[in-house]
Amino acid sequence: MPHKAINTSNAPQPAGPYSQAVEAQGFVFFSGQIPLDPDSGTIKGSTIEEQAHQAMRNLKAVLAAAGLAPGALVKTTVFLRSMADLSAFNKIYEEELGGALPARSVVEVAALPRGAFIEIEAIACR
Repeated sequence: MPHKAINTSNAPQPAGPYSQAVEAQGFVFFSGQIPLDPDSGTIKGSTIEEQAHQAMRNLKAVLAAAGLAPGALVKTTVFLRSMADLSAFNKIYEEELGGALPARSVVEVAALPRGAFIEIEAIACR
């Protein structure tokens, strides 16, 4: 069964040869979202809280383009530049997902694109 690419102008455009999301067999796989402002193409925010809000807004914009809400998320993977930011991120994550509790992994990484503090990728199910 072929897959379907999902893209929206309400989230940052891909910086390489990939789609914002791809749907296949009832699942939607979301590429990692960093805190880029979709209009300016620059990192939005200088704190983990500001950047987390923007990354989550970007993810939710692609979710909406797929016709889905946060409750459809079944798995997220969060990449943080510092695990010291986990508590602050968790507050934003919970607020932005409005009670949805997908399975999740959190990984500390040495660097992220454009010096971002956070990147989040996800899988949803119809």
